[in-house]
Amino acid sequence: MVSKQLRVVVTGAGGQLAQCIKHLDANFNHLFYYKDRKALDITDANSVKTVLDALKPHVIINAAAYTQVDLAETETDAAFAVNERGVANLAAYCSENRVKLIHISTDYVFDGASSRPYLESDATAPQTTYGKSKRAGELAILEAAIPAFWIIRTAWLYSIYGKNFYKIILNLAQSRDELSVVNDQTGVPTHALDLAHFILKHIPQLNPQNSGIYHFVNSGQASWFDFAQAIVAQNGLKTKVIAVSSAQYPTLARRPKFSVLDNSKLQKTFNYSIRDWSTALPG
Repeated sequence: MVSKQLRVVVTGAGGQLAQCIKHLDANFNHLFYYKDRKALDITDANSVKTVLDALKPHVIINAAAYTQVDLAETETDAAFAVNERGVANLAAYCSENRVKLIHISTDYVFDGASSRPYLESDATAPQTTYGKSKRAGELAILEAAIPAFWIIRTAWLYSIYGKNFYKIILNLAQSRDELSVVNDQTGVPTHALDLAHFILKHIPQLNPQNSGIYHFVNSGQASWFDFAQAIVAQNGLKTKVIAVSSAQYPTLARRPKFSVLDNSKLQKTFNYSIRDWSTALPG
């Protein structure tokens, strides 16, 4: 029996996750439509309806997001426009048209005060505008009658695409003798290609029975200092990485001290093994 070819719309086409999905999509028998903000403005309900009515997708992967964590503290309306209203528009369309939705969320929905990895069932308590806007987007999905959905929280996402910590450290290490990196924030560096592969492989399995919130991060945990050291070593560079406290590098938005996500629910539900962050590092 030949499985039905799914029509999949991917929003946020210019972002690193969407580009990683595109990098892998030839390996999967789905029809993909990539839409950036110019082609599909999710904050505009009319744009959502017009574009999606023409494409008639079976599944939407919402990789569009306002991700400027510090800027969000002053651009509150812009952050909520994309991360809440935009998501609500997609959720409403999916509900009305029986379309499935995969939405990408974040570790910033938690307060960062835990002493153990966060479970999907743990209480949310976002401490930043960015985190609050992303949690509002989650709630918009949970409150909509969508036939099937996954909210996938991830963290410390990096790849060869876009702007991310991995690329910044790699570029700086190639031109500097030493780098100072904070050592008092702990999370999980997550290769966007790994997340993209999981999504693409499991799209056909998305159904009402497994709908819900999942965490996807690479296994293990690290500080930003650990991550930077590994990037330098993996690429054969000699740059010295110096550990410093986050108090020495104040930011507008307060970063969580501990934001490790527990990914065991996803691994058990889909019988899927997620590799350790150190193994996932390119170089």
